[in-house]
Amino acid sequence: MYDDYRNYGMYEEEYASVRGMNAFISKVFGWMFVGLLVTAGTSYLVLTNQKLLMALVSNIFLVFGIFIGELVLVSILSARITRLSYGTALALFLGYAVLNGVTFSTILLVYTGSLVVTAFFIAAVSFGIMCIYGYITKADLTRFTTILTMGLIGIIVLSLINIFLPISRLDWFISILSLVIFLGLTAYDMQKLKSFYFGTEGDISLRNNLGILGALALYLDFINLFLTILRIFGGRRRQ
Repeated sequence: MYDDYRNYGMYEEEYASVRGMNAFISKVFGWMFVGLLVTAGTSYLVLTNQKLLMALVSNIFLVFGIFIGELVLVSILSARITRLSYGTALALFLGYAVLNGVTFSTILLVYTGSLVVTAFFIAAVSFGIMCIYGYITKADLTRFTTILTMGLIGIIVLSLINIFLPISRLDWFISILSLVIFLGLTAYDMQKLKSFYFGTEGDISLRNNLGILGALALYLDFINLFLTILRIFGGRRRQ
């Protein structure tokens, strides 16, 4: 009988842990969706403001300045996440979402509304499937970290080459490679949320901050999936 009570207690403890983890993951997704809404809202405001839109289109230095600002915010969040206050981490994340919305507005000018909606739907479904896989899989996805990192570096290098030596087939290859890499990163980042939860060992402050970092990672995965799918379908439409 004692063993029965002990096993019941272990079951209750495990159930509480899983329930707490699910609550943590739900909160992370909540902030991720808020970030996407902020980006979408900012893009809409810029697209409906002709003066601001023309300033972006005509001033390449302004666009580069915003892009550098985005890199700075991501670098600060990634490098100092354990030392930032929760409010500061959240503000940096939402600030990044705003800046990304500004740059997004210039990208959306190239594509039709129907294409944007189609790409968003496909990205959402693909993202959801990979998140489910990352959550339920028993495989350790950290072993693919090196491959995913090298793939990201490859995408950056090939994209730079394609800017100066534009090749249509290379652009197609970059898009397919990007799709595979960001699908993989989505599953990996989803699984990493579990390690964030259990690795903090009850440190609520650290857990909350890592949740913001997780929201940023998933946000970037979704954005890049969306842009990749948009590029693939947009390329087909122009051919």
